[in-house]
Amino acid sequence: DFIKNDGTRIFALTRNRLVTSQSWPVEALAVQGSVQLEGYPREMFLDGDRVMVFSDVNDGAHDATPELACGMGYHSPNTTKLTTLDVSDLTAPKVLEEVYLPGAYISSRRIGSSVRVVMSDRFRMPEGYRTYVDWTYDTDPDALKAAARRLMDANEQLIRGQSLDFWLRQGKRVDASGNETPIASACTDYHLPNAPTRSGLVTVATIDLANAGAPVARTAVLGQAGTVYASHEALYLASNHWWWEQRAGQTDATYLHKFDLKDPARAAYLASGTIAGTVKDQFSLDEKDGFLRIATTERTTKDSDDGWWFATESTNRVSVIEQQGNRLELVGKTDALAPTETIFAARFMGNRGFLVTYRQVDPLFTLDLSDPRNPRVVGELKIPGFSTYLQPVDEHTLIGIGEDRDEDGSWSSRRLKLSLFDVTDLARPVETFKQLIGSENAYSEAAWSHKAFNYFAAKGTVAVPVSDWDDGAHGGEYWSRFTSGLQVFQVDPATGFTPRGTLSFDDVYANYAYAGWSYYYQPYVRRSVMADDYVYAISDAGIRVSHVDSLDAPIATAPFTALEPNGAAAPA
Repeated sequence: DFIKNDGTRIFALTRNRLVTSQSWPVEALAVQGSVQLEGYPREMFLDGDRVMVFSDVNDGAHDATPELACGMGYHSPNTTKLTTLDVSDLTAPKVLEEVYLPGAYISSRRIGSSVRVVMSDRFRMPEGYRTYVDWTYDTDPDALKAAARRLMDANEQLIRGQSLDFWLRQGKRVDASGNETPIASACTDYHLPNAPTRSGLVTVATIDLANAGAPVARTAVLGQAGTVYASHEALYLASNHWWWEQRAGQTDATYLHKFDLKDPARAAYLASGTIAGTVKDQFSLDEKDGFLRIATTERTTKDSDDGWWFATESTNRVSVIEQQGNRLELVGKTDALAPTETIFAARFMGNRGFLVTYRQVDPLFTLDLSDPRNPRVVGELKIPGFSTYLQPVDEHTLIGIGEDRDEDGSWSSRRLKLSLFDVTDLARPVETFKQLIGSENAYSEAAWSHKAFNYFAAKGTVAVPVSDWDDGAHGGEYWSRFTSGLQVFQVDPATGFTPRGTLSFDDVYANYAYAGWSYYYQPYVRRSVMADDYVYAISDAGIRVSHVDSLDAPIATAPFTALEPNGAAAPA
């Protein structure tokens, strides 16, 4: 994530900086130092006194062919930079090494100090390569076909005329003294899957966070990246298939690739396969006892009633995949469920699974997965609205976050919602409590990113960042009606949700800060940290802490940029 903490320190990526802060004791909350980073920092890992930051950078010399890149006038990132820093001295974080690897950053996972980085790279076609022939509406069809064949032959000659170095970019490592060392790859690092796939290269790189200078191992497979899921022993990539031309009868599909993580120094490619439908996110996949359970929405194209365009039919199911040799094979699946609806949330817990689908009402489906070759739906609960993320509380209880809506789905009835589900009896799931949040305009990043949802099991509290538009706030001045804060709730399976209050960030969430806003600087509250009885709210503008019993009385604020006299965060 872009926020990491260890109980006494908080590290944040804001704009293009790593900011280091002391967070304990709470009265001493303060920014201690920062370091400028190249490119667009995306996420990081913290391990002791080491931080590894993953950034998107662009090597303009290796852009994809313009007509393939669809760049809309700008360069998309084509290189992932891994920056390892020593943060033992918060006032002076020190860069230990920088590693540049080909491919855009997708995601990463860490087990111990072994870090796996997933990147996706497009092929760069040689100069002169074209994907179309010149034609007009008057062009003879046979002449057009002949021109297309000649173009394909010319493209093939261009492709075969390039060296291997043209197609496979190498990485490089830069040490603390600025010395560069190339990171080479071998032919055995690249794999052709046995299943159909999309054009491109997906790479899983392995690097040791605790050992700067350790070898970087890369394993690549032909294809494109999508959703990343990892267990302790395997990493799976799920990439959607896209139909080049839409026709009736087509069904969505997902390409699956599996990598072995048992060796902490290298991810080994194992197998590939395809499955009908597409996945929503990483929680739609789960591995148990060597079987991959995967929740998908299957959409099939059909002719529309008016004959003008295409319509789609959708259904949903959970399938079970097993590795058989170098193939990922389907060994079990549920019956199709919730026709016309789409999966909005999924969660697997041991031999049980839970799905939320939505169109106008929110069915929560419960599944028995104890027999991987015969998964089955056991129960169903229908309530208005939907959940987009499910958080286990204990073996019998789930928290859902999403939206509450009338059955007609109207915007005026929309509210952010926390739900408490009792799933003790899989045949009869129950929504025991719900908590509505804000107005119909309220927004929370926690509704689509689980990293923004903070459940502190030790204290039974939930923290959710919420931004809203309050019609009566600040005397009615339009832009000042926007509010942002961290809302905290006590949660108990027996009594439901009890609001504890809001840790407000309104004074830094103001219209005059818009001059410094961008896709990587937005000062509304995005994350939280809970330590003992204290709650920290974090935005791109800074950190604020309060006691959970008096959230409206902040103890300390640590702005990431200097505060102007009116309290707004001044753009850096």
